[in-house]
Amino acid sequence: MALTLDQFDYELPPALIAQHPLPDRSASRLLRVAEGRMEDRGIADLPDLLAPGDLLVLNDSRVIHARLFGRKATGGQVEILVERLLGPHEVLAQLRVSHKPAPGSRLTLECGVDVEVLARDDEFFRLRFHGPDDALTVIERHGRLPLPPYIERAAAQADEARYQTVFARAPGSVAAPTAGLHFDEPLLARLRDRGIELAWVTLHVGAGTFQPVRVHSLSEHRMHREHYRVPAETVQAVAAARARGARVVAVGTTSLRSLEAAALRGELTEGSGETDLFILPGFRFRVADLLLTNFHLPRSTLLMLVSAFAGMDTIRRAYAHAIARRYRFFSYGDAMLLERGSD
Repeated sequence: MALTLDQFDYELPPALIAQHPLPDRSASRLLRVAEGRMEDRGIADLPDLLAPGDLLVLNDSRVIHARLFGRKATGGQVEILVERLLGPHEVLAQLRVSHKPAPGSRLTLECGVDVEVLARDDEFFRLRFHGPDDALTVIERHGRLPLPPYIERAAAQADEARYQTVFARAPGSVAAPTAGLHFDEPLLARLRDRGIELAWVTLHVGAGTFQPVRVHSLSEHRMHREHYRVPAETVQAVAAARARGARVVAVGTTSLRSLEAAALRGELTEGSGETDLFILPGFRFRVADLLLTNFHLPRSTLLMLVSAFAGMDTIRRAYAHAIARRYRFFSYGDAMLLERGSD
């Protein structure tokens, strides 16, 4: 199937882009899309929309304070947005600066830590943090929470809690796995009480998730790489769900990519690594039966992923429905529950 970028565009009124979270995590609206029909529900209805024995797979990655500020040796200001951790003292990062620094040059953070520019990798730079503390310690202690570019305000104290899932535990993301933001402890308790099981994967979301697709023909797009982990316990939980005839529900596109990346050879296997899996219509899904996901940006790889999962025509109609009924969009917005299908 020859796919182009224009096939994944839509018009979104700016007023529908959620700039703040709702007071309660589980108060978001939920558009249920089943057998091509649209049903307006709420996240609080999720336990009733699933069956006892179904398995929810959630991403436990934690957002780090990935935005740092400093100066070049020449005195020019620089903003660093960490893409991902490469090791104890090295990161891959984007730099916002008047003139891009050459390999071997030094940056000095506001906190006084020296950072060496090791190399350039397309839009990103490999950086080494010098000093007694490792890079993650410096980032968490002195960095700032990176809100998405479409949220037109600086991060506030409330975002420290609300731009994290309540089950976040593995530090490494620079953007939240947003479908998980809808869950609070009472909702998780209700799901367990109904007999719905939970399992975990880790995928560290990179800043590349916000990079625009710059090619017309999608066969030419190169996907950014992200680190993922699927533990043995999750592989066993999926197998058990299959054995009892239950459904596997991926909570968010990050959980879905983790599962499908770990099943590319046919069977879901435990392990960790980096994935640049680019999911387009025509992709063969092997693990997830349902997908809980927020609404995604026009012309984005995530919109392409959900179109692959539920069908292009189904997603077009679902987005038109959501816009007409003024759902809230993107990270702090509302959600959809999608059945796997095709046009």
